[in-house]
Amino acid sequence: MLGRAACALSQFSRPIGFLSFTNIGDACGVSTLVIIPTYDERENVESIVGRVRAATPEVDVLVVDDNSPDGTGALADALAASDPRIHVMHRAGKEGLGAAYRDGMRWALDAGYDRIVEMDADGSHQPEQLHRLLEALRDTTGSPNASAPARGADVVLGSRWVPGGGVVNWPARRRFLSRGGSAYSRIALGVPAKDVTGGYRAFTADALRSIHFADVESQGYCFQIDMLRRAYRAGLSIAEVPITFVEREHGASKMSGGIVREAMWRVTVWGVTGLPQRFRRTPIPVPVKSHAG
Repeated sequence: MLGRAACALSQFSRPIGFLSFTNIGDACGVSTLVIIPTYDERENVESIVGRVRAATPEVDVLVVDDNSPDGTGALADALAASDPRIHVMHRAGKEGLGAAYRDGMRWALDAGYDRIVEMDADGSHQPEQLHRLLEALRDTTGSPNASAPARGADVVLGSRWVPGGGVVNWPARRRFLSRGGSAYSRIALGVPAKDVTGGYRAFTADALRSIHFADVESQGYCFQIDMLRRAYRAGLSIAEVPITFVEREHGASKMSGGIVREAMWRVTVWGVTGLPQRFRRTPIPVPVKSHAG
């Protein structure tokens, strides 16, 4: 496949624009990449990467570090030096979660990966549950029977708010904010998912291409909402699988009032401007399925 051939890049650190990459040559022949954005996550990055590698040894990891002052990027480089399935992208500075994921997804597609996963660095997304997302995702390897229908979804959401899902160590205010944000987004945008704001997700490469993720300008909460909104509008099949979200034990949360306000403002604008289109056109039959553990 041309994409896999394109991933045969040199196995040494190499600058590309304002980015630099470490240890990317082994990406060839590997179909799944977990993208982990980091900023000041030195206390967490070794643990989360190790857990991913232990839970899913066949999966590659890309740490996207925003020039963390605490040395997260240097520690990630050390991890990559000892494991050819761990890769590191160094970005020039802190530009937000959305920008980190966009750069990571662009790298993943250029390298020829078939499946791309979003995962937080702080341990709130449990790698031990990653298999649930991957098992629900569409099989991109091709079926021996060309006429057989494709199985699985184009996009899989790790959901806190479907049966079997949940959160650990969250105060009532955080629960209300998350549930309320998902409910408001679901109603305003007409997206029939229970967990609209969650960040533990898996995509097929074709799904990312059809979403035109590079055009997404939102950050934080809003990046996840925008990606799901685009997936639904593109007619992609979407599934939700239950996960248990565990509040971080180390480091500070990146959630802020500004991120929440951006999400509320953008969702409101999208909802209002999208009303005429929602009422004019015939709805696209996109199933949002829930899978038990």
